[in-house]
Amino acid sequence: MMILEEKYSLSNGVEIPKLGLGTWFISDEDAAQAVKEAVEIGYRHIDTAQAYENEAGVGKGIRESGLKREDLFVTSKLAAEQKTYEGAKAAIDGSLEKMGLDYVDLMIIHSPKPWEEYQGEDRYFEGNRAAWRALEEAYEAGKLRAIGLSNFKEVDIENILTSCTIKPMVNQILAHIKNTPADLIRFCKDKGILIEAYSPLGHGELLKDKEVAQMAEKYGVSVPQLSIRYDLQLGLLPLPKTANPEHMKANAALDFEISDKDMEHLKHLEQINDYGEATVFPVFSGD
Repeated sequence: MMILEEKYSLSNGVEIPKLGLGTWFISDEDAAQAVKEAVEIGYRHIDTAQAYENEAGVGKGIRESGLKREDLFVTSKLAAEQKTYEGAKAAIDGSLEKMGLDYVDLMIIHSPKPWEEYQGEDRYFEGNRAAWRALEEAYEAGKLRAIGLSNFKEVDIENILTSCTIKPMVNQILAHIKNTPADLIRFCKDKGILIEAYSPLGHGELLKDKEVAQMAEKYGVSVPQLSIRYDLQLGLLPLPKTANPEHMKANAALDFEISDKDMEHLKHLEQINDYGEATVFPVFSGD
């Protein structure tokens, strides 16, 4: 479980633990307990969002974890619908208030487009620049230790880079075996932007995959362990989500290495185009 002690350095020098706990689909009531269980196991990086409606529970878990605030890395996400400076500014303060924290370690724009318009043509360039200005201001004020993006494509990132005074430090995207956006990953790395990988199990789809199961068997590990290790070996920061302490433990038991040959093989497996029931969520339906 050494991985829980390892960190990446963001472009501003802030250190971020290499493995985080995702909290999507964990209710506000259950979030505090999940955070406390994770902290007990050794997790120091918790990822939430305004859209998850569990910031209060996550904040409670952090405050009751028994750790000093500075020993935990906490991320939240600005709702995708916030595309004005004033709206974003108020929402950032709203997150701090809900969580009962003086600062958040990382705040990111959840999506370049509002979820309802994820398939639309409008990329909200102006709105994203306005939201980014609010993040920059909160960063300068010490409310946020780092700021970034999520689900942003190259064109959306360029829009921020050409107008910002502080560069984005992360881009959180869907990146897993059978869905590895190599060009976007390369682009972000070239710009000094760390890629965080949500849904490293492809929202459960990889658990049904025979080829992936065979590869996991070869290493004597589970499909989730193989999937999380894959993201780490690409230099990404995986955020497996679970409220189950046994899964939290297993997800951090990653003391094996996938060979270069097997990494190449996994990179080139046929892309998942159908995420089943999860396709109702815009991030699994493409844009």
